[in-house]
Amino acid sequence: MKKLTDQEIEKRIENLPDWDFYDDALHTDFEFDNFKDCMSAMNRIAFECEALNHHPEWTNVYNTLDITLTTHDADGVTELDFKLAEAINKIVEVED
Repeated sequence: MKKLTDQEIEKRIENLPDWDFYDDALHTDFEFDNFKDCMSAMNRIAFECEALNHHPEWTNVYNTLDITLTTHDADGVTELDFKLAEAINKIVEVED
């Protein structure tokens, strides 16, 4: 998969509420009402990750979830990272 240019990424990320681009990766974090809701979202995201065969770097502390998306084989952000970010936003129902 081809690594996207910084300009391509900056243009595309405008359509992804709550995501940032730095350190050759897409980054976001979510805060949920409680641990159970956070884990539920993580499980739903995991199914999408498996379907795309693309897996995030993520951490969970109680009700917060931090996500980093990058394609290691391409040494940066690819179309696959954007597909997963869009799917995550649908799962978590991010408001514009």
